[in-house]
Amino acid sequence: MNQDLDFMFVKYARVWIPDVEEVWRSAELTKDYRQGDGVLQLQLEDGKELEHKLDPKTNNLPHLRNPDILVGENDLTALSYLHEPAVLHNLKVRFIDSKLIYTYCGIVLVAINPYETLGIYGSDIINAYSGQNMGDMDPHIFAVAEEAYKQMARDERNQSIIVSGESGAGKTVSAKYAMRYFATVSGSASEANVEEKVLASNPIMESIGNAKTTRNDNSSRFGKYIEIGFDKRYHIIGANMRTYLLEKSRVVFQADEERNYHIFYQLCASAHLPELKALKLGKANEFHYTKQGRSPVIDGIDDAKEMSTTRNAFTLLGVNESYQMGLFRILASILHLGNVEVKDRDSDSSIIPPNNGHLSVFCELMGVTYQDMSHWLCHKKLKTATETYIKPVPKLQAINARDALAKHIYAKLFNWIVDHVNKALHSSMKQHSFIGVLDIYGFETFEINSFEQFCINYANEKLQQQFNMHVFKLEQEEYMKEQIPWTLIDFYDNQPCINLIEAKMGVLDLLDEECKMPKGSDDSWAQKLYNTHLKTCALFEKPRMSNKAFIIQHFADKVEYQCDGFLEKNKDTVNEEQIHVLKASKFDLLVELFHDEEKATSPTGAAPTTGGRTRLSVKPDKRKVGQASKEHKKTVGLQFRNSLHLLMETLNATTPHYVRCIKPNDYKQAFTFDPKRAVQQLRACGVLETIRISAAGFPSRWTYQEFFSRYRVLMKQKDVLTDRKMTCKNVLEKLVEDQDKYQFGKTKIFFRAGQVAYLEKLRADKLRAACIRIQKTIRCWLARKKYLRMKHAATTIQRYIRGYQARCLAKFLRRTRAAIVIQKYQRMYVQRTCYKRKQAAALVMQCILRAYMARQLYKALLREHKAIIIQKMVRGWLARQWFKRSLRAIVYLQCCIRRMRAKRELKKLKIEARSVEHFKKLNIGMENKIMQLQRRIDEQSKDNRSLNERLNGLEISHAAESERMRVEVTRLRGAEEDAKKNANKVTTLLEEVERLRKDLKNTQKEKKAIEEWAKTYQDEMEQMISELKEQNHLLKSEKNDLNRLIQEQGQQWTEKMQRALKEETQQLENDLNEERSRYQNLLTEHLRLEEKYDDLKEEITLTVNVPKHGHRRTDSTHSSNESECTYNSEFAESEEGSRGGEDVSKGILDMSLFLKLQKRVSELEQEKQSLQNELDRREEQFQRARARDDEEHKKARGAELEYESLKRQELESENKKLKHHLNEMRQSLRGRADAASAAPGSPAYTVLLDQLNTSNEELEVRKEEVLILRSQLVSQKEAMQHKATMTEPLPYIEDVQKLTDAKEISQAYMGLKDTNRLLESQLQAQRRSHENEVEVLRGELQSVKEDNNRQQQLLAQNLQLPPEARIEASLQHEITRLTNENLELHSDDPKEHKAYRISMLRRMVDLMEQLEKQDKTVRKLKKQLKVFAKKINDLEGGQMDVSPGQTTDEPVHPVNIPRREKDFQGMLEYKKEDELKLVKNLILELKPRGVAVNLIPGLPAYILFMCLRHADYVNDDQKVRSLLTSVINSIKKILKKRGDDFETVSFWLSNTCRFLHCLKQYSGDEQFMKHNSPKQNDHCLSNFDLAEYRQVLSDLAIQIYQQLIKSMENILQPMIVSGMLEHETIQGVSGVKPTGLRKRTSSIADEGTYTLDSIIRQLNTFHSIMCQHGTDPELIKQVVKQQFYIIGAVTLNNLLLRKDMCSWSKGMQIRYNVSQLEEWLRDKNLMTCGAKETLEPLIQAAQLLQVKKKTDEDAEAICSMCNALSTAQIVKVLNLYTPVNAFEERVSVLFIRTIQTRLRDRKESPQLLMDTKVIYPVTFPFNPSSLALETIQIPGSLNLAFLTRV
Repeated sequence: MNQDLDFMFVKYARVWIPDVEEVWRSAELTKDYRQGDGVLQLQLEDGKELEHKLDPKTNNLPHLRNPDILVGENDLTALSYLHEPAVLHNLKVRFIDSKLIYTYCGIVLVAINPYETLGIYGSDIINAYSGQNMGDMDPHIFAVAEEAYKQMARDERNQSIIVSGESGAGKTVSAKYAMRYFATVSGSASEANVEEKVLASNPIMESIGNAKTTRNDNSSRFGKYIEIGFDKRYHIIGANMRTYLLEKSRVVFQADEERNYHIFYQLCASAHLPELKALKLGKANEFHYTKQGRSPVIDGIDDAKEMSTTRNAFTLLGVNESYQMGLFRILASILHLGNVEVKDRDSDSSIIPPNNGHLSVFCELMGVTYQDMSHWLCHKKLKTATETYIKPVPKLQAINARDALAKHIYAKLFNWIVDHVNKALHSSMKQHSFIGVLDIYGFETFEINSFEQFCINYANEKLQQQFNMHVFKLEQEEYMKEQIPWTLIDFYDNQPCINLIEAKMGVLDLLDEECKMPKGSDDSWAQKLYNTHLKTCALFEKPRMSNKAFIIQHFADKVEYQCDGFLEKNKDTVNEEQIHVLKASKFDLLVELFHDEEKATSPTGAAPTTGGRTRLSVKPDKRKVGQASKEHKKTVGLQFRNSLHLLMETLNATTPHYVRCIKPNDYKQAFTFDPKRAVQQLRACGVLETIRISAAGFPSRWTYQEFFSRYRVLMKQKDVLTDRKMTCKNVLEKLVEDQDKYQFGKTKIFFRAGQVAYLEKLRADKLRAACIRIQKTIRCWLARKKYLRMKHAATTIQRYIRGYQARCLAKFLRRTRAAIVIQKYQRMYVQRTCYKRKQAAALVMQCILRAYMARQLYKALLREHKAIIIQKMVRGWLARQWFKRSLRAIVYLQCCIRRMRAKRELKKLKIEARSVEHFKKLNIGMENKIMQLQRRIDEQSKDNRSLNERLNGLEISHAAESERMRVEVTRLRGAEEDAKKNANKVTTLLEEVERLRKDLKNTQKEKKAIEEWAKTYQDEMEQMISELKEQNHLLKSEKNDLNRLIQEQGQQWTEKMQRALKEETQQLENDLNEERSRYQNLLTEHLRLEEKYDDLKEEITLTVNVPKHGHRRTDSTHSSNESECTYNSEFAESEEGSRGGEDVSKGILDMSLFLKLQKRVSELEQEKQSLQNELDRREEQFQRARARDDEEHKKARGAELEYESLKRQELESENKKLKHHLNEMRQSLRGRADAASAAPGSPAYTVLLDQLNTSNEELEVRKEEVLILRSQLVSQKEAMQHKATMTEPLPYIEDVQKLTDAKEISQAYMGLKDTNRLLESQLQAQRRSHENEVEVLRGELQSVKEDNNRQQQLLAQNLQLPPEARIEASLQHEITRLTNENLELHSDDPKEHKAYRISMLRRMVDLMEQLEKQDKTVRKLKKQLKVFAKKINDLEGGQMDVSPGQTTDEPVHPVNIPRREKDFQGMLEYKKEDELKLVKNLILELKPRGVAVNLIPGLPAYILFMCLRHADYVNDDQKVRSLLTSVINSIKKILKKRGDDFETVSFWLSNTCRFLHCLKQYSGDEQFMKHNSPKQNDHCLSNFDLAEYRQVLSDLAIQIYQQLIKSMENILQPMIVSGMLEHETIQGVSGVKPTGLRKRTSSIADEGTYTLDSIIRQLNTFHSIMCQHGTDPELIKQVVKQQFYIIGAVTLNNLLLRKDMCSWSKGMQIRYNVSQLEEWLRDKNLMTCGAKETLEPLIQAAQLLQVKKKTDEDAEAICSMCNALSTAQIVKVLNLYTPVNAFEERVSVLFIRTIQTRLRDRKESPQLLMDTKVIYPVTFPFNPSSLALETIQIPGSLNLAFLTRV
């Protein structure tokens, strides 16, 4: 191993070494290996040093590791080194890092179970893989399915997809997705929806055959092979299923954490349903057969919902409700049987207690007797040659017999369901080919392996042998195809192991022989195995410590089998008496299950033990019952071996495709990889064997062109030759000396293993050397540039520094000299100053000292004097201070008490203020409160002023009183003197004085109290005012805050409403587009269904009629376009055929009738049938009644006939008069209208015509009444004559003569007279009413004429005005007219016409707004009109230039433009019989190339409209209807015939749109007449409103547009991937990587390969064709936008599914290609059409490939840049990013998780791929034509000479 590559083991080379935990570990050589070294010096990835010893015997070197650029490849065979560690590492990298679960390994698809739901199986992925080559897309199960489907169609050979793997690996899911792919891609050949039935079989088989195991929640416990049948067109027509080895033991036993089959738990979960009440089920924990595993519930699975799915699947497959209930009865009975308790009677017998509830339910459900079943569950019958014994069985055997019966019933039920599924999937059509899907168990090995594992591994041995032979065959075919010398490859042949199992005297043969022995046992069978094979076969071994087991060396591993139970499981015996009891059941379904027990089964038949089903027909058996019984007892091993042989024969007759499913871990953890388990499965499933076979030969294969492109760097210029093959040969001979390492084939070079890695090393070394040389040169250049810059900078710096230093020296010398001078003067100044300061200081000190001494003396004297004074004052001060402190303490105590009370009050006020209600009250009436407080303050101020005034008054009064008292004292003093004189008055005066003093003191106290109260009140007021001010300030601040908050909220609400309005507007626009798209899709679906109906009708016609010679059947998949009125078209065809018209006339139909009766055709037919039956019944009753009333009829018949005859005559005469009057009125009106040139679009004229039409309809009704009366008279007369001829020989006239009674004659005469008078009065009343109506109409006509004259005058005046003022004048006139009408109505009756006046005013406002809008848009419209006029003039000039050439070519029929007649009105007249010729020449036989290209764009549309105008002019509604119907059907016919031709579809899309625009432009509607010329307005339609036909034409245009898009897609689709992705527009940017066995499409442009230039050329072709056909510019923009969307979507989808395309260089290629497309848009002036925006996802994906992908900043940039990509697409591109060269780096897993974290809040669709089937909704903006109809000339080449110009 690796001895030939010892030169690769150099330092830094990476190798793989074995490891116990990780199986293989990567290491790097730290020292070169030399021949003979026994130890390799290695360093592990964690930095640990290691010495790896080589085996001294073999001296094999470890496996080399592949280069990093090859890691993660789609195909394992693309790896240079093919060995086990490389395969394991590649799978791990793809699975863990890139989240890719599929990988190719040659012809095998390896699928790893992700244990997570992935979004890679949708319909978009199916469409992406459909039609693709297998190597062109990333590995996928859909790619394998597509390859099988394609090979079946191409090679006409049956295919098989073999899906294998162990339990839990995902086999069932893979097989299910493969079948879904076939059902989606192929479809069914009939309307029976076979593909839905095929898919519906999956839930049924999963419910009855799948169960939860420890390894898998939905493990298939049986193998199945499904054959999906196809017809010759490769549509699914049916399917067939074969099953193998059902695990019956699971019915009666489940291990821990496992479940029984799903159907039992589904039944228990649905036991509450009314229809299942009779089953008497409960929870799953209540039944023995469903609770043993102790895991009745699976997380995330709703068994009741799954039950509903299963029942729906049964219904879809045709199993009716009664059969379903029967199945559920049997399944429920199995559950009840498991709960039957068996008790010991003694040691050798057992008994079931009587009235066992579960057994009673079992018997009731199964329809058997309780006694028989309970008896045979505990007894068995033994038969001898002469007698029969019934023997009781012990409890253990009885329980085993019960379980065996349950397993047997379930196996029979399983087979019955499989048979009915096959019957439902069976098709009566002949099967042309089939694709088989084999979902079978993989190689299994457990701790205890039994008979099931032995059979499974035996089947895998057979499949592995077939796989090895197929791989070997493919290798041999490849070598022979390339003419490579074939050398025998040694590969493992497992035929000896197969012989050990199935050959004569093999394991199975000995097992069957032992089963036939009367006393055979597992031990005796084991001894036979030891004696037979232990010494003769190397693959058979005996365990050392066991005599009841054996070991077989399988291809995957050694497996030890325990012999216990082999014989019992191989026999699979069931008590026959129990079967007989069941056969005697009254339950029909149970009897049907066991109906074939007595029939012989073919060797490969479906036995009850295998669950299989044969596809061979079995003839009725005529042998004896004994033989049948023996045949029935075939062993399980023999039956399985026969079924396996049949399967191998089927597989060998097909082309196999292999899918190997791998289980990554045993814990069902998502994206967790266990290397040990993976390697074990890779070895078991044959993947490594495929690698070994490939590695033994030439695994690496390159085409010569790919090799040259990849290794061009290793060649010299002289080695490059024109012959690529010779170039490659010469180079390889120089690079690889050993020529055995490669071989040259016809188209490829074949390399041995490791040679590509060697070439890659040489290439990398060459590129590295080139990089080093480039780096050396660049670094040298950079260093020299840096040196020169530094040198120049250094000299510059030196120059400046030296100059600076010189200047600094000069400055220093100048400063030094100046400093010396300064020092001299400074020192002198300092000395002089110091001297003066010292002198002054001495003087000052003397003065101060002397003064100080004098002051001290004075102070001593003064101190003694003052001390005495101070003592006096201090003592007085201390006394006063004590008084003041006492007073202050008292005041302070008062203040504290008052403060405490105030604080309490303040606290209460604050609490009240802080309360919510108070705050609300303050907020509610704050301003009022402020005003009240202000008023209160003012009042208190007034009170204060009054108190102050009062106080002043008191003071004044007190002063006056004091003055008075002084006067009084003076007087008293005088009196005292008098008192002295008067001694008697002294005492009285003294008392008076004392009293006055007391009053004075009281007054002083009151004054002081008042002053204190006033001061206190003033302080309180000031405090209250300050508090109020503070509160006012707070309230103002709160008010401002509230106002600001309200403003902010208002602004936020405004912004929010604006955003909501914008979002709502955007949503409405999106809804409008969705609605338009939905309508167009419905229209497409409607047309498709009609097309399908028409195709089926044609097929029926072809099958009924004899086909004509040369008729070719139209493919059912052809995209045809049928008429919307197939029924009416056929009716029209029959009418035209009856009139003898041509074949073209068959397309003519009545479109208006179809528009009204399309949805009611079937109802009318049913009604017609019912009426016909009613009519027949009434006729029979009439016949019977006529026989009874014959005499009465004879008497009254004469009077009735006379009366009816008179009535008929009167009605006919009245009808003639009315018709005459009507014709005269119409002629007079027409004459006056022509004379006055009445405006046909005026309201009065329309009303008049409506009234005339109403009168005409009334006349028609009268005419029909006359015809009915006439027909009744004729019928009665014929009936009477017939009756007379049959019964009486006399004629009818004699009946009248028989009326001899004069009284009867007079009565008849009086009756006739009364009748005549009544008719005459009615006719006169009608005549008067008719004359009144005529007078009214004449008056209205006169007013219309006057209005018309007035309108013409105004029109003439407006025409003389300039264009800007013309519209304004017309609007002003309209406003004036409306105002006049309003005034007239107001004068008539104001109340009655109030609503009308309001509407008139609104209309006036609208007209004014319209006037303003017209002013704004008139300038823009003028420019556009000038451009359009110029284009039309150019076209007319081109037409004029072409005509003279035509006259020279065709002298007999010159087509030069004749002189236009003066009275030509732009109409073309044709005869009714020429309509077919017109349609044939103008539509059916007109080819866009040749004649149509040289015409005026839209000329056929103009001609058809001119013919339509004439039909409207002559008021021929039948002609109008017939022409429009013929035109529409003919266009559809030509599109159906040539719908794949883009030029034809584009031509008729342009003409259909032009015809639609003409109908709008000349309809007479004001909104379409704004841009018309006066002459064009005269050409408007006058008699018919064709609005409904405009809708029909719009739908037809939508249909043509969608067909145009499909045609364009069919042309572009093959070019997109090759041109946008694969082709290298910039040569040499991207390199070709090594590829595997499944070759991809080469990126090198070969001959016939599409490039970007091919796409651009095709786009130019599309654009030029549409412009040449005169397609509307807006429509061209929509088509281009759709083209670019398809290009972008297809390119991005392929990029997301191709790992080799996700590289940096490919991103550059894509961006360059996109820039070329943008340049094309600029050249065509289409940048504003929205096409560039459709490429935005592709542009962002290309940018994502090129940006840095390392840091968090890079992640943020990516998230902000890739807003057009979904999260799934971004992550997918990052996962697929693959370096092409060794210099690039991969994207780390951590970076991808960072991206996912940042993008997790995005709300977007989880869909990965873009929908390429999306078609943007198309609109047809009105585009009027300035071309005058009277100027159009008809070329003679159109063969329309029968048209007459009018």
